[in-house]
Amino acid sequence: MTDKQENIKNIYDIDKGQAKPKEPQPNSSTADRVLVPSSLEVKSGSVERYVISKQIAKMREPSLLSVDDLNQKRIIHPESPDRTIIDKFRELRTRLLEISKGNNFTLAVTGVTEGCGASFAAINLAAAFALDSSKTALIIDCNLREPSLHNILDLMPDLGVTDFIEDPDMDIASVIYPTGIKRLRLIPAGSRRESSGEFFTSFRMRQFLHSLRKRYPDRFIILDTPSIAVSPDARIISELCDLTLVVVPHGRVTESQIVSAVSSIPSQKCAGVLVNG
Repeated sequence: MTDKQENIKNIYDIDKGQAKPKEPQPNSSTADRVLVPSSLEVKSGSVERYVISKQIAKMREPSLLSVDDLNQKRIIHPESPDRTIIDKFRELRTRLLEISKGNNFTLAVTGVTEGCGASFAAINLAAAFALDSSKTALIIDCNLREPSLHNILDLMPDLGVTDFIEDPDMDIASVIYPTGIKRLRLIPAGSRRESSGEFFTSFRMRQFLHSLRKRYPDRFIILDTPSIAVSPDARIISELCDLTLVVVPHGRVTESQIVSAVSSIPSQKCAGVLVNG
């Protein structure tokens, strides 16, 4: 059995579902004045983690989605009525943290075919990371031809990924939006482009992801991509990310389709297969 075929065995089952506030900026002067309690044990990174935790606690949330809204959108939250789904996403979160040895990472989420629930998986996995009050999550809509995350979250964004990549003077904060979910932020797709691969192969896209990781070291970054079978974008983005998760619709694809999808991703970056349905 090859390494890529072995990755296919890493499977998790879930049920299938389906005026712009600016991103709050870290207040450097406030952070500089944070006093570390004398009881805090001084270890490597302890002060940095303490300051980050204070900054996370102060993240402004202009408005929050109600429990009914989250249930209707099938986004997990602490009071989710379907405990099976929330537990499965928490387990998936734990597995990914084990792979990354607890470090934050960039994760591409793609589907074997169109309509297999990759966006549903991506947003719920991001929500699972945001459940932890000591962490934040950022989801980026990289499906430039059929963006959907802003609709799911009832947002009307002015700018997004493509706008940032086209404008070298644009600040990252101008394309980051609160989602109505605590500690979860969205970067929408932005202006639609047919030749989307030109954006993702650019140096500025690499710089974009690098800057996000450096600027927000506490954030887990998830990129929602088109199906790997219909667009080259998923392969391009998987090269830029630390890990890639492949979503498979239950009972709708063949084993050869799954093998083909997984084989197109670098084996060292394939986090596994998520069966949805």
